Amino acid sequence: MATLSEIQALLGEPRFNWSDPAPWIELEQELGIEFPADFREIVDAYGSISVNGQLSLKHPAGHLLHSLGKDIRLDLELWREEDMAEYLPSPVGANPGELMPAATATTGEAVFLRVPDDPSSPWRVVVQEFDSPAWTLYEMTFSEWLLDYLRGRDVTLCSRNFAPDRPFYEFLP
Repeated sequence: MATLSEIQALLGEPRFNWSDPAPWIELEQELGIEFPADFREIVDAYGSISVNGQLSLKHPAGHLLHSLGKDIRLDLELWREEDMAEYLPSPVGANPGELMPAATATTGEAVFLRVPDDPSSPWRVVVQEFDSPAWTLYEMTFSEWLLDYLRGRDVTLCSRNFAPDRPFYEFLP
């Protein structure tokens, strides 16, 4: 599994550094899941940010405009619509094998965390290209997927176009 220090080496020092678990606990109780530790660690370190002006990560303690909980609720509603469900490999939700919305991209992709079939199995990443019925399952954790994205590897999102010199982030306004 990729580590936060590997991500920091490419993305830069985090400036959010959230330590209160209350927003996560509240959101996890509402959804009936426990988010993977690496996802929580990254979002706690960086907060609600835009990576390379493309990938949006949001924190559950964010304000209404940039709230992970609000985004998840809206995305679950959207992806449960009959005409949208066909664009994903499995339903959205918190049950084993289902997909939990986790991030979005300005280029039209939606990033999901696939709930493991077995609690001891790792979470995986699914990226759906919103402008087409295409989706890709990445057999990697969120931190591994993010690290590959930051390195400019093809993980459906193409960061080289947005960050030709090096990855960067900025807080969402």
